[in-house]
Amino acid sequence: MLALAVWIRVVVAAGLFLVILGTGVAFLRGLGAVRPKERIEAEDVSELDVFFVCRECGTEFQVTRLGEIQVPRHCGESMEVVQRPRL
Repeated sequence: MLALAVWIRVVVAAGLFLVILGTGVAFLRGLGAVRPKERIEAEDVSELDVFFVCRECGTEFQVTRLGEIQVPRHCGESMEVVQRPRL
């Protein structure tokens, strides 16, 4: 009976070892698969008449070159993107 208890412990320990090993290997493969972000070249968009407008105070920024999109914050609030028709 004592030998059976030892075998059960060995099987459970081996199973836990394999689960932990598999989790570690999967985690390390995931870290290795992360690729650096591609650089986006800035594009001239001045002809589109796009503006960032702050609804709090009315400040406006005209977008002339667009690279990675990141909406600026002004007065603690995100600015809204507005496209106006060309006059």
